[in-house]
Amino acid sequence: MLEPVPLTLKDWETFYVIVGSSAGALTGLQFVVLTLISESGILGSSGEALSAFGSPNVVHFCAALLVSAIFSVPWHGLGPPGAAVALCGACGLLYSVSVLRRARSQRDYKPVFEDWAWHAALPMLAYAALVMAGLQLSRVYAPYLAGGAALLLVFIGIHNAWDTVTYVTLERAGGPKPKTAPTHTQRHPKSGSSPGSVRKVEPPGPAQPRKTSA
Repeated sequence: MLEPVPLTLKDWETFYVIVGSSAGALTGLQFVVLTLISESGILGSSGEALSAFGSPNVVHFCAALLVSAIFSVPWHGLGPPGAAVALCGACGLLYSVSVLRRARSQRDYKPVFEDWAWHAALPMLAYAALVMAGLQLSRVYAPYLAGGAALLLVFIGIHNAWDTVTYVTLERAGGPKPKTAPTHTQRHPKSGSSPGSVRKVEPPGPAQPRKTSA
C-alpha cells in the first residue's frame, strides 16, 4: 500500500492550488505589458531595460507555479520536495543577481529606490526563503516560510507588471503634443510652389476713398 501524502503538505493543498492557478493566469498579464512597451517605444531598442524589468516578472510567476506544483505532487516523504524547492530557490537567487547586474548596466531607464526594492531586494528575499524552507522542510515553520515566499513572488510579479503599465501610460500621455495650424496663413495658390509653402495674409486695413473726376 502506498503511503499517504505527508500531513504537512496535504494541509497546504488548497493554498498551493490558489497560488499556482493565480501565477499561471497572471503570466498572461505580461503579454499586455510587452504590447504596451513595444507600441510606446520609450525604452529604446537595446532591450536591456526589458530584460531587467520585464522578463523577470514571468520568471517570478513561473517560480511560484513550480513551487505549487512541487508541493502538490503526492510525495512519499519530505526529502524529495524539500530538495526540489531548495534547488528552485537557488536558481531563482542566482537569476536575481543576474537581474540586478542588468538593471545596473542598462541605460534606457534610471531606477529609483522603489525599483531596487521590488525588482532586486524582495525577489532575492523570496528565493532565499525558498532555499531555507526546502533545506528544513521537516521543521514546523518551513511550510509557512515556503508558502509565504511563493505568495510574495506572485505579489512581486503583479506589482512590477502594474508599475510598468503605469509608467508606459504616463510617458505616452505626457509626450509631445501635435502643433496646431498657424493662424492667418494659407497655402500659396500659385502653381509650381512647394506643398509646404505658405503666404501670410495681412489683416484688412481701413478702406481708402476713391478719387472722382472733376
